[in-house]
Amino acid sequence: MVKKIGYLGAGAWGYTLASLLASKGYTVECWSIDERAVDHMNEKREHPTLKGFPAPPSLSFSTDLSKVIQGKDLIVEGVTSAGIRQVFQHIKERGVPSCPIVLTSKGIEQNTGLLLTDVAIEVLGEKHKKQIGCLSGPSIAQEVLGGLPSSVVCSAYDAKVMALIHETFSTPTFRVYPNSDINGVELGGALKNIIAIACGVSDGLGFGDNAKAALMTRGLHEIRKLAITKGCNPDTLNGLAGMGDLCVTCLSTMSRNYRFGQMIAEGLEPEKAKEKIGMVVEGTYTCLSAMQIAGKEGLELPITEAVYRVVYEKLSPHDAVKFLLQRATKEEYL
Repeated sequence: MVKKIGYLGAGAWGYTLASLLASKGYTVECWSIDERAVDHMNEKREHPTLKGFPAPPSLSFSTDLSKVIQGKDLIVEGVTSAGIRQVFQHIKERGVPSCPIVLTSKGIEQNTGLLLTDVAIEVLGEKHKKQIGCLSGPSIAQEVLGGLPSSVVCSAYDAKVMALIHETFSTPTFRVYPNSDINGVELGGALKNIIAIACGVSDGLGFGDNAKAALMTRGLHEIRKLAITKGCNPDTLNGLAGMGDLCVTCLSTMSRNYRFGQMIAEGLEPEKAKEKIGMVVEGTYTCLSAMQIAGKEGLELPITEAVYRVVYEKLSPHDAVKFLLQRATKEEYL
């Protein structure tokens, strides 16, 4: 039975889920490397970027990783995809807890092409695989904190761990659906961020809803292509972890990936746009990973390539649109 939870990462989404769990009566200790943010949250009882959402009494914050992971019934990860390997290395050095470990970050590791649960298993060791699960799906932090209805997906390598995640995170307004296709659940959550950047660029250039609908639809097709290379069930991408997360990230003005694309279209350099957002834009990290996989597998991913060229090769948004529009059309294949 879960009573004590250690939460790794105190960004906006980490704070949100930690608050949700604490509101259910669990004792939650939340770790962050940012000492100033930890001091602020312990003193002010709210996140620096999420004003008006006070932390529940049973939620505390610490920079001591050993303290946060010891003696817990469940560990939840919520750091950046770029930082996940290092965090799990630190956990291994301190002794891997025997409890289930839930990943909530969304991304694909650069250079290795590994999904984040695979990174955790590679670092911690194959014997810990059955402890690993994940949570993903369409979930804007402010809406979850505000108690607005949300539905997400959980998965795990072990059925008992998946059932535990489902029970632990579910609330009357935060519905959790189990799905045993862990690769599909992870991949949908990772790749939709790239398409959201493209949609932000499109809106920033004033191209309208027709263009955005096309980007989302053809973007889902690109996600499916990559999903097949990872052994996913393509039908998973029709659900919350795929189409659901794609919709909310491409359509919501609160989506940091969408806002990043919009700012670039309005003239900001990528690094300046990241600074203005003030939080990690995971799509900029994942688009490089996706292009590396596409190159290895011989896949054409035109939307992903356009985003990559804008972010990493300084291609102008207008030229990126020309690149997409000049491609020959073929029979639509889904």
